[in-house]
Amino acid sequence: MPAARDGIVTFAFHIPGWKQSIFKRYFPERSFIFVPMYTRGREFLQTWSARIVREKNPEIFVWSLEVPDGLRAFAARHGIPVTFIEDGFIRSVEANASRTPPLSLALDRGTAYFDCREASDLERLLTEYDFDRSPDLLARAAAGIDTLLKTGISKYNSGSETDVAALYGQRTGKRVLVIGQVEDDASIRYGCLTPVTNNDLVRLAAAENPDAQIIYKPHPDILNRVRFAQSDPQDVAHLCLIVTRPLSMAEAFETIDHVYTITSLAGFEALLRGIKVTVYGCPFYAGWGLTDDRQPNPRRKRRLSIEALFAGAYLLYPRYFDPATGNQVSFEETVAAVKQHFSTGTAMEGAHRQLGPRWQAWGPYGVLGWRHLMTPLIALAITRIGHQRDAENYREDPIQFFRELTDRKFRLIGRLFYPFDG
Repeated sequence: MPAARDGIVTFAFHIPGWKQSIFKRYFPERSFIFVPMYTRGREFLQTWSARIVREKNPEIFVWSLEVPDGLRAFAARHGIPVTFIEDGFIRSVEANASRTPPLSLALDRGTAYFDCREASDLERLLTEYDFDRSPDLLARAAAGIDTLLKTGISKYNSGSETDVAALYGQRTGKRVLVIGQVEDDASIRYGCLTPVTNNDLVRLAAAENPDAQIIYKPHPDILNRVRFAQSDPQDVAHLCLIVTRPLSMAEAFETIDHVYTITSLAGFEALLRGIKVTVYGCPFYAGWGLTDDRQPNPRRKRRLSIEALFAGAYLLYPRYFDPATGNQVSFEETVAAVKQHFSTGTAMEGAHRQLGPRWQAWGPYGVLGWRHLMTPLIALAITRIGHQRDAENYREDPIQFFRELTDRKFRLIGRLFYPFDG
């Protein structure tokens, strides 16, 4: 029999090391067992499945849809609940996820909210909830929309300001904004059934709006080389103005008449501003009568107001957290904290960057810690290949950095540098 544990025994898959302390803080009622990143189907069935069933009333958390082959069938067979977790729609006061605690999380027993192949809890909520009998909720949604529009608060919030008029140039007619995404992101892989690139979307917008000014805003992670592009924006430079400077979504929507996106949350933020939105894929906000949909979803037959859609997606569905204490808070409290952060400079993330592993005379860093000597050279190489932030993440924990890289060949290279776990 397994040893007794305090709290619900939760096996968590695909949770990187830096997030693990956050999960413990946000879910203190759970006793987490973090399964190694990139555990494959065979390893899961041979090792982890037996360990899971030995526990009394276990549950499974999965970040995004990164599940080993066989996990969902195994869980269904044994009646083990599986919860898919993603960042919520207000994420951080950084321009990307960086390595800071999320301000909100979406927990879903069906599938990730961006997975259009089957119904998520969010989709079922939007399909079934009686919004007409919830006037207080709709009033709260209307107030929430008004707050976001007045403050410019979005999923990621950098606080930067740009002269949009100078960036876009003189307005001479209709303006169409194309929202770029990371093309290998899960939200596109599972939310768009037809292969498409950002450049394809620019070409579509230009073809359908021949007399308009086409403005293409690549994803910030692509511009900053945090993630790598699958298509080169310069290939469509003759069709559009490419925005290469930092530009918040709230600013990007200024003077825009029409938005094209694949699955980006920016499309929903455009709807909040009354802008026409064409979606190539099927994000959570498509199919409810508010968007120009290019990928039909036969499950979504209901028409919703923008207030009802906001109420479901922002007020009822996600959980909001105080990143410092881990306590659950409301949407309004989260927005107020973001607003205060930018107006007063008050820190709110509840996280700090580590200085790196302590020098050891033995252990995974070798006799007399000789592998520590490689850190400056490898950090320089990582900066040139990727981004300065990657190098910072590497310095914090060289072993974990390589173990958690998406690309398997880089993980193997990491095994050559650091063959022993910390």
